[in-house]
Amino acid sequence: MNNPGILQRFRFVIFALLAVITLATARSANADEGQFQILRARYGTANHFVDVTAQLKELARQDVAFRMGNSTFGVDPDHGVVKTLRIYARGPRGEIRMFEYVEGSTVDGSQFTGWGHANWGNEEWNGGWDEGRGGNEGRGGDEGQYRILAARYGTGRRNVDVTARLKELARQDRTFRMGNSTFGVDPDHGVVKTLRIYARGPGGETRMFEFVEGGVVDGSQFTGWGRGEFGNVEWHGGWDEGRRDRDPDYGNDRGRDRDNGRDHDRDRDSRRLTIIKATYGEGRHRRDVTEILRSLIREGRLELPVNNNSMGGDPAHGAHKTLWVSYSVGGRDSQEVRVDEGNRIILP
Repeated sequence: MNNPGILQRFRFVIFALLAVITLATARSANADEGQFQILRARYGTANHFVDVTAQLKELARQDVAFRMGNSTFGVDPDHGVVKTLRIYARGPRGEIRMFEYVEGSTVDGSQFTGWGHANWGNEEWNGGWDEGRGGNEGRGGDEGQYRILAARYGTGRRNVDVTARLKELARQDRTFRMGNSTFGVDPDHGVVKTLRIYARGPGGETRMFEFVEGGVVDGSQFTGWGRGEFGNVEWHGGWDEGRRDRDPDYGNDRGRDRDNGRDHDRDRDSRRLTIIKATYGEGRHRRDVTEILRSLIREGRLELPVNNNSMGGDPAHGAHKTLWVSYSVGGRDSQEVRVDEGNRIILP
């Protein structure tokens, strides 16, 4: 070892080995960097879902991120309904957290420990569908800070109380798409209606949440939502009650001027385009593209080519696909249109 040349080569080998070990350790750490340990994974809806923990392990070994749907897991547990993947995991303090991914979206495993090695899901765990929603250790979607007082559906001119019906819907799922058929009533024919939820905030203030007909209602911000434990107090507020919290100009001159402007634009509302539901694909291999189409409406008009790029992906590889759209104009009766892949959709 007194030979300088041999000693130099020996040092080089040692340094090279240290570099390899360091790189391997770093890669392993990167694959394991998440702070949540997966317990279980389910795919479907609150009414019909299946355990997909084993399939998720196989996918995790292949890549850190992937786009998922029925074809990914080889099953459609609830036909004709948009499904979700729910991953239930234990956090660094032992709390249960649920991560939710809507059908057709991308799952990123970087926040889960052991993802790339699929070293998880071995612990016996039998929590419910809503377990860990919002990181509140399975309190059934009760993490919201607003307590619902009442709900009304319609317009400022004609509206009805739908609090009881909202309770039923809340017990079924956290989110739902709503309209006349949801509440079984059309309180103001020929006009776009809204659902207004009146709630009391943590400081005792009243807040109004508004959802336009055909839109999605998400109950995650309301306490007691999943159990339907709300609306039990006597409350007789008006249609615009709580609007001030979301519209600082309401009630002053600027707000009145703006409302007058809205009156002048009512004819524009009569031509308003509403995408109620849209799916793209072939047969059982379809994906919900409602939000994509809604985001592309410009000045009450929708026009775009129908292809995999514009629809956000290919839900049925090798098949000729079709876009189905249910829509309404100016709040009138819904209509349906079918557009084959390669053509253009133009509404109205």
